[in-house]
Amino acid sequence: MYRVLIVGRPNVGKSSLFNRLVGKRTAVVADTPGVTRDLKEHVVETEKGRFLLIDSGGMWSSDVWEHKIKEKVEQALKTADLVLFTVDGRSELATADLEVAEFLRRAHKNVLVVATKVDDPKHEHYLGDLYALGFGEPIPTSSAHARGLEELIEAIWARLPVRQEESEGEVVPIRIAIVGRPNAGKSSLLNAILGEERVIVSDQPGTTRDVIDVEFDYGGNRFLLVDTAGIRKRPETLVEEIAISRAHNAILEADVVLLVIDPFEVGERELKLANEALDAGKPLILTITKWDLVAKEEARRVRADLKLKLAHLEHLPRVFVSAVTKQNLHKLFSEAARLYALARERRETAELNRFLSLWTANVALPNFKGKPLKIFFLTQPEVAPPTFVFFVNYPEFVTRAFEGYLRNKIGEDLGIKEIPFKLVFRGRREGKGREEG
Repeated sequence: MYRVLIVGRPNVGKSSLFNRLVGKRTAVVADTPGVTRDLKEHVVETEKGRFLLIDSGGMWSSDVWEHKIKEKVEQALKTADLVLFTVDGRSELATADLEVAEFLRRAHKNVLVVATKVDDPKHEHYLGDLYALGFGEPIPTSSAHARGLEELIEAIWARLPVRQEESEGEVVPIRIAIVGRPNAGKSSLLNAILGEERVIVSDQPGTTRDVIDVEFDYGGNRFLLVDTAGIRKRPETLVEEIAISRAHNAILEADVVLLVIDPFEVGERELKLANEALDAGKPLILTITKWDLVAKEEARRVRADLKLKLAHLEHLPRVFVSAVTKQNLHKLFSEAARLYALARERRETAELNRFLSLWTANVALPNFKGKPLKIFFLTQPEVAPPTFVFFVNYPEFVTRAFEGYLRNKIGEDLGIKEIPFKLVFRGRREGKGREEG
């Protein structure tokens, strides 16, 4: 697939342009310079075909991230087919613009200048200075007013190299959200999986400020890894608040969630994130990171401490990993693929009702004022999460204790206790029911 990279100095509208071209708000946008730090990718669908659009951090930012951002851009340039050099069309050329232009010239890449924030056609008369950058005629655009986007798409296709694109099968990747508190090791884990510093890692909390999507093949499966901002109780800035909101949305959109847990810092936040994923019906893998820092003589004690603190999550798979030694990274993907498949298994109604007869044979059914609960049959109409519907005479007769009994039996006998599933009790005649997650 063609790769189109957006570059430019900070706060010229790169992420706004990225959002407009992909057709949805995926990158965090704010007036504060330096919001985007890592590379962010998304496929753009057009009438002429598809290309992968890559957003990047602002270059020549004059802050602590400048060197890391430049490294990321240099990395992306190696495989880019076209560079969109974004320049603020309403401002005079800045020294940083000239620095970026010289940087791109040395890279010998195919460059298209995009003038951003040109909200009114009359402002196009002031774009003459942009020819001084040496990359030809600029394309005026306005992300706020969706101006010039069709012309930009045409210009992109006109500048892309002619080559025979390989036919790509529509393989839907398994979407894995990587979530956890700040500095739990999420970005280090992603970099270790990919074998490169794909996202910036720092001891400073809040380094990751957006959701970062990366596709990855492993063991014959296609995965989409989603690195998220660290979720803390009280965001300190609006940018962080937006980033954390995106992290919560990543959980809702995921097929499987990796809850990254620092073994030296476990508490209420991990439990809340786990409950959030399970309530959303998402399979969850407890990913204990930084395991290389746990001394052998301390490992048993640390495991016991984790078991105590995560007691109500004991039924969930847990993998002990290290981004430094690469310990058990492969197991994360085998477990994710297994849980993904398990959440999508559908049981035949006849099989379910054979189990139901066993479950009800040796237990007293609830009753109310002499009227017993009757269960007529059981079916599974939905997957991901698996949803089991019990047709009964009176749904309100189902007690919490009996519901818990059925939940335990379903988990054990159907082999799905590691994933969240839903129970629904529906009146056969009344058409009324009660649903429990």
